[in-house]
Amino acid sequence: MFGTSGIRGPVGETVTADLALSVGRALGSETERVAVGRDPRESGELLVDALAAGLRETGTDVLDLGLAATPTVARAVGWEDCDAGVSVTASHNPAPDNGLKLWQPSGQAFDAPRRERITERVETEKWTLEPWDGLGAREPADATDRHVEALVDAVDLGDRDPPGVIVDVGNGAGGVTVEALSRLGCRVETLNATPDGRFPGRPSEPTPENCESLAALVGASDAALGVAHDGDADRMRGAAGDGSFLSGDVLLAVLAAASTTAGDRVAMPVDTSLAVEDFLGDRGVETTRTPVGDVHVAAEVAAGAAFGGEPSGAWIWPAETLCPDGPLAAVRLVELAAERPLAERAAEVPTYPIRRDSLRATDKRAVMDRVREAVAERYDDVSTMDGVRVDAGEGWFLLRASGTQPLVRVTAEAREASRADELFGTARSLAVDAGANGEE
Repeated sequence: MFGTSGIRGPVGETVTADLALSVGRALGSETERVAVGRDPRESGELLVDALAAGLRETGTDVLDLGLAATPTVARAVGWEDCDAGVSVTASHNPAPDNGLKLWQPSGQAFDAPRRERITERVETEKWTLEPWDGLGAREPADATDRHVEALVDAVDLGDRDPPGVIVDVGNGAGGVTVEALSRLGCRVETLNATPDGRFPGRPSEPTPENCESLAALVGASDAALGVAHDGDADRMRGAAGDGSFLSGDVLLAVLAAASTTAGDRVAMPVDTSLAVEDFLGDRGVETTRTPVGDVHVAAEVAAGAAFGGEPSGAWIWPAETLCPDGPLAAVRLVELAAERPLAERAAEVPTYPIRRDSLRATDKRAVMDRVREAVAERYDDVSTMDGVRVDAGEGWFLLRASGTQPLVRVTAEAREASRADELFGTARSLAVDAGANGEE
């Protein structure tokens, strides 16, 4: 039922009011007070109503935050003395999807044991419904202003002039970033600022392709940078003042370097560029690789890493929250840009050739089983924490089954192009020999 980022899928198929009702009943059986918020998708209103009904039926009080960024909801759990929180969102997924993501009071997403308990309750209908006089209450609340205050307090521009910023809200719930930057004195211009769950301005995910308008506008203006969010604003990507859109790996390196000192440790997923490891290693900062998914990065941060990030745009500072907080990342990137141009910072991060492909696999699990067997026979330095990753000295390759599609993802990287090509050819052949065939 749960993926690495909660429950997600097409509305009316995977995600229904009936499912939201059941999740509410299951979660309500273990809680007394739950904070709930949603992104702008129209289906979110219906799902929040169903979720709240299930919570209330089991006697749990509901704090309804309405339209709110996911990090706002996650932070509100602790702020409002709740036992858990639920974001009704499909995050960066397209408009037909929606979902449910559950939060602990620390701001960390529900871990595997908690997800398993909720799944078991849903599958076995293990809950007790209260009589009419035992129902939970539902009250409206607003945590956005407190989130804005936390963002303003998290940075210090000193005596530097607040830079000009262009914020591409992506028609999502990230307006909290605009308000925080305005209070910091920045000159703020917005793109796609009206919340609209159809995402008419651009697709929700803030990829380089989807943010071409932002990068072009930043380059043609006197803004020092641009930032972009996905539908629920847990992600943040950025453009430098020269109009270059920062790659996720470069942005991870820049944010991590500014957030750590020698001896610290950074958590990042298995498919992160070797350049990040090299860049941070030169500064005495260690790196730990995790399975792909912000829930895994957050778990490693909770275990002691000073910072965690994913090149897709999820950034975690444990002193603030264990939830990926796109608005927090935005104000911290502005703080860095006010001190020194982002293009200069980005130029310090090495870039290595990386190759990617996706191969169709009707039975991707069987394909990956055969890949593991073949790799185990040929290589010594192998990680199977998430797919199969082989460290080959001056490079690496990774084969992973897609979490949502009948595909096997193939990635290879090396410090030299010829070696990257060689490793990619090897990895792709392993996948084909194991039964994957055809391109995506």
